[in-house]
Amino acid sequence: MTWKDRWLRAAVIGCAAALVGVPALGMVPAAATPAPGARVTVDGTTLKLDGSPWWPTGFNAYQLATNWSVNYGCGAMVDLDRYFSTLPAHSMTRFNAFQALATNKFTGHLDFGPMDAVFAAAEAHDQLVVPVLAAQDGACEGDVFKDRQWYLDGWSTTPTSGLSFQDWTAVAVDRWKNSPALAAWELVGEPETSTCTDAACHWSTRTCTPDAAQILRSFFDTAGAQIRALDTRTLITAGLTGGGQCGSQGDEYKYLGESPVVDVLQYHDYGADGVPLPGDQWNGLARRITQSGEVGKPLLVAEIGELAGSCVSLTDRAAHIQTKIDGQRTAGSAGALLWAFVPDPRPGECTFDIGFDDPLWQVLE
Repeated sequence: MTWKDRWLRAAVIGCAAALVGVPALGMVPAAATPAPGARVTVDGTTLKLDGSPWWPTGFNAYQLATNWSVNYGCGAMVDLDRYFSTLPAHSMTRFNAFQALATNKFTGHLDFGPMDAVFAAAEAHDQLVVPVLAAQDGACEGDVFKDRQWYLDGWSTTPTSGLSFQDWTAVAVDRWKNSPALAAWELVGEPETSTCTDAACHWSTRTCTPDAAQILRSFFDTAGAQIRALDTRTLITAGLTGGGQCGSQGDEYKYLGESPVVDVLQYHDYGADGVPLPGDQWNGLARRITQSGEVGKPLLVAEIGELAGSCVSLTDRAAHIQTKIDGQRTAGSAGALLWAFVPDPRPGECTFDIGFDDPLWQVLE
């Protein structure tokens, strides 16, 4: 048995008991709604926390599981206790829970220490987290873009090293499904089923096939069913950008939202500073809120980003985002997360950075 075989066996053996009596992964019948018992639930187009209405705010803090003594990281290390204790009570944080961040850079084996620490700190301060299990662009995991073929079968195919995405999902869900800090699972951040036409898969050269939405829906249905088989209670959120990307254009967004294992939809808001409902009549936020209402599910504006620093003052950015949050909440969104908290902001540059001293913390309060 090779080291990779031992790694794979050790990683998935903990999931075996949960899968006893369950059909093969990819063939699991999906329950229409999560089973009761989770802290975070849905009530139509709104969220609830511990049974009470909840309109969460918080940050994207993608770097939380970075620990340079264990993994290669994804940005700078974060003082986890400081971060979670500084947040307003019962905030939501979306963070990278990638396989690479659970891999020891010295041994090549799974090492859950850095990610366990994120959950432990969130639990200690009674905060809520959304683990994102992979990124569309492959950030911090080799920077390989996930194309149409990946959504067809690449996600379930074991690579030359490490686990397949399907196996990593099973490992992660089984390990952290009982955490009281867990708000929802997110399979892929900003998924799209584009076809690459060059080695770099540059956005300007990608194409989109007529079956792109069907492929993405099949992925949601199958991979989401795997999560629900292992964790019957926790919500699943589709990490859709919402702006008309391949596989989720126009009415396709609603089609994806009709998946029985998608509980919360998303929209990511950039490039329209101070405008509460950006975008056009086909792919704008107002349309997405309407579509979410039509399928009876909440829409979380999971990324609101505005450049600031050398280009715009932090105070002006805070005012713009306050206007956005107020308008989006009035229009029917289910929460707002800002992009992005970092422990080492660059005030002399034009960036999306939000440090500890940024006035956006007061906006969240």
